[in-house]
Amino acid sequence: MSNLSQLFTSESVCAGHPDKICDAISDAILDAALAQDPKSRTGIETVAGANKIALFGEIKTTAVLNFELIARDTVKRLGYNVPAWGFSQESEFSNDLHQQSPEISIGVDADGAGDQGMMFGFAINETPELLPLPIALAHALARRIDEAREKHELAWLRPDGKTQVTIRYEDGKPVAVEKLVAAVAHAEDTSAPEVRAGLIKTVIEPVLRSYKFALPADADIIINGTGLWHIPGPESDAGLTGRKIVVDTYGGYARVGGGAFSGKDPSKVDRSGAYAARFIAKNIVAAGLATKCEVGLAYVIGQPLPLMQTIDTFGTATVSEQALHDFKDKLIDTSVKGIIDRLELRRPIYSQTSAYGHFGKAELPWEQIVGTSN
Repeated sequence: MSNLSQLFTSESVCAGHPDKICDAISDAILDAALAQDPKSRTGIETVAGANKIALFGEIKTTAVLNFELIARDTVKRLGYNVPAWGFSQESEFSNDLHQQSPEISIGVDADGAGDQGMMFGFAINETPELLPLPIALAHALARRIDEAREKHELAWLRPDGKTQVTIRYEDGKPVAVEKLVAAVAHAEDTSAPEVRAGLIKTVIEPVLRSYKFALPADADIIINGTGLWHIPGPESDAGLTGRKIVVDTYGGYARVGGGAFSGKDPSKVDRSGAYAARFIAKNIVAAGLATKCEVGLAYVIGQPLPLMQTIDTFGTATVSEQALHDFKDKLIDTSVKGIIDRLELRRPIYSQTSAYGHFGKAELPWEQIVGTSN
């Protein structure tokens, strides 16, 4: 981006988006299993459609779980308590989970990876969260929309929505919010002008102000592009676990790996490896060793150690490549067991990742900034 003016766009979605409903159910089941049995193994896929909730995938646990109750409670918590919307906690439920494959189990029992794949972690000094500004803003807007609904600040909001932010960069630095898009489901008796005015005042202005950016021109703020949106959730568009992997990571600003996160226990390196890569990248940037960093890891099923470990600072490093790798090695052991132990991943902490991205939340272990001795 050097010596150029360029635009970059990222999107986020609200917690009541159909795909995020599914992520939330899958991670709620994972958390419930880990709370009773920290060695639980799960690969849970949830599907949500018109008046239907269905579970598929694998599980190995000693935990005693009421899968239906967990799913229904999650749907209700997300605001789907009106059967007339075509999806609610009263929707039809089915469970087709099965035991984990013995072939996979053998490798995991030996502290090997639960699957093959490559993962990437990224950090950049554009925001306090060390995330790219477009995705950080998109998440903040989606979170604020949900908060305004839950607190009845905008009583006409319904539990589904999307946000999109376009940032103008000059010489590689974010300088302005160029365009902003939001789509929200709302009550039938609320007009489009009311929706627009309410969102700008209650959601958009305060979020942009918190990041020290001004509103774009009025014509560059698009609210509900089709005009009206009344029916939220899976009645309008089916949902599936893991379908929002770009939203979950870096908004397209950095590479993503081959697998999604939600519903998977930490033996699945799609999840734990991506968290470790972010942990490394964030700590490199936080330590001033680079202003931008992407870490790559790759694993093979059944084996404990990564096949690939890369660090790319895009020419922004303040130390040698060897010093970066030495820093990584002191920070974390990137074997599967080393990641799980270092980040304490066998805890029920995953429900808080199912909306607004898996990165940038200070309370999560892979977001911690730690010191390393030289």
